[in-house]
Amino acid sequence: MPTLNPVVAKVTARIIERSRETRADYLRRMDAARDNGVARAKLSCANWAHAFAGQTVADKLTAMGGKQPNLGIVTAYNDMLSAHQPFERFPAVIREAAREAGATAQVAGGTPAMCDGVTQGRPGMELSLFSRDVIAMSTGVALTHDAFDSVICLGVCDKIVPGLFMGSLAFGHLPVIFAPAGPMPSGIPNAEKARVRGLYAQNKVDRQTLLESEIGSYHSPGTCTFYGTANSNQMMMEIAGLHLPSTAFVHPETGLRDALTAATAKRAVELARSGQGRMADVIDEKSIVNMVVALLATGGSTNHAIHLVAMARAAGVLIDWTDMDQLSSVTPLLARVYPNGSADVNAFQAAGGVAFVTRELANAGHIHADVQTVMGPGIHHYFQEPSMVDGELVWRDGVAESLDTDILRPASDPFDREGGLRLVQGDLGRAVIKVSAVKPGNRIVEAPAAVFETQEDALQAFRDGRLDRDVVVVLRFQGPKANGMPELHSLSPALGVLQDKGFRVAFVTDGRMSGASGKTPAAIHVSPEALAGGMLSRVRDGDVIRLDPEAGVLTTVGVDLSERAPAARSPEHAGGSSWGYGRELFGAFRHVVSTAEEGASVCFATPSENGAAWSDSPPDPNLVDRAVDA
Repeated sequence: MPTLNPVVAKVTARIIERSRETRADYLRRMDAARDNGVARAKLSCANWAHAFAGQTVADKLTAMGGKQPNLGIVTAYNDMLSAHQPFERFPAVIREAAREAGATAQVAGGTPAMCDGVTQGRPGMELSLFSRDVIAMSTGVALTHDAFDSVICLGVCDKIVPGLFMGSLAFGHLPVIFAPAGPMPSGIPNAEKARVRGLYAQNKVDRQTLLESEIGSYHSPGTCTFYGTANSNQMMMEIAGLHLPSTAFVHPETGLRDALTAATAKRAVELARSGQGRMADVIDEKSIVNMVVALLATGGSTNHAIHLVAMARAAGVLIDWTDMDQLSSVTPLLARVYPNGSADVNAFQAAGGVAFVTRELANAGHIHADVQTVMGPGIHHYFQEPSMVDGELVWRDGVAESLDTDILRPASDPFDREGGLRLVQGDLGRAVIKVSAVKPGNRIVEAPAAVFETQEDALQAFRDGRLDRDVVVVLRFQGPKANGMPELHSLSPALGVLQDKGFRVAFVTDGRMSGASGKTPAAIHVSPEALAGGMLSRVRDGDVIRLDPEAGVLTTVGVDLSERAPAARSPEHAGGSSWGYGRELFGAFRHVVSTAEEGASVCFATPSENGAAWSDSPPDPNLVDRAVDA
């Protein structure tokens, strides 16, 4: 393989050094769990009897022999999420494949799986981010029965995969494989969907027209086909070595999908028997860097500026937004998939998909090739694609050249020489911005602020015409401590309409936007958040704000915020985020959650067992230069 890019090498070395204590502590605990022996060797007869009381006689006989692996399935199945509906039948496929391999498989437990598409703009969205840590805890509850020799995780969507990932790492002494369900077939073009949404925001079409458009887009089992958080999850699980190769974007209702699910089960059995491929070895500093680089190279979801931090910490690896920004400065943008282009993930897969991206990044020295995967040592396993030949699953090398260079390009001729995510900072704090979907002429905005505390108030101002001007819309008190950090995607159509009218428009918030962050420049995840003393609490209507992702700047102009007292949160808004729709159950989460740049997590908001802080290397607030000395 070619020499590793010097910036990637230096950032990796910095992460390794920063994580020295926490990573060593994590590996010590995983080694101790491994040395404690496999499940079938240490559970008592009564334990086993309870574990298999509901199983078939054949499975009981296999289990009681004490020599064959038992696979634990953790499923996020529900039939409200189109992406998770296919998981209803996956356990049966896995059980049968395990039996064919002389092993057993059981559903160890289920996790919640809420849909951000259903809760957008609704109170339930304030539980969305916290659901990730609940899923991690649920995974821990499922696996703590300690009756399993290998694990298969069934999950696809936004918070579900990060939560399964975090929870599984607590059992990183075991092999863990993720089995996705795949995307739904393509519906109406994404550009048409966006057009109708924009018309509805301007009251130019009625709700029935909007509903027909949305149903034409979200229409069958499988993942939504735009490249948001769910599909970014699948790409990253692949490049992390936790999928079988090229399984991310195979449709659910196909023989190939069932064959891949069965092959996943058989591979989990093989890993359990060999004692190889434990998750603690697959996920390390190098694989985390690979995930970041692949996210940047494909213009993936901004939500992973939070999720990846928490996911890495579950393995004792400490990363921050400076690391992501500096990796972005040398990562070529290889993909244009909606919202960063007009194509969907099905077209991306047809053009070459993750196998093409992985090979291009590896051959150009942008990712670490010497990583461990569930397929064995080396990233080269993920250059392959599966197919069915005479009813048998076979693996072949992926395409050598992109089949559509409007969607997917080689590293030698990328869409952009830099990745899609940047760090911006200044007197308002630190934030991230996804620029891959924003035209260069729209990226730099300097305009007066219009300050709001709720999406509803901002949308009403839009409807009233009060935002028909150059404007920086500031939406504050949306951070994890304030209300769980909801996605604010409901504002996207309105902001896009203002931009299309020719106004200079930007969005600044301590909340999240979405995996579908679009064409309007949005500085999101501002940290510290307003409720925790962040300077967004001191901004007033009319203050001039400059957002310049090219220079890495987010700042007020001609204002000294330090001379002002912070604005108090409106009592009616504060109370509304504390109760109703289950929000009252998460008061403790809002109290102890870490900052956005620390992963907005309750799982890793405290020091580790050996006293080393999980966040012992705060970023330099004066750092605005994205360059790294080679």
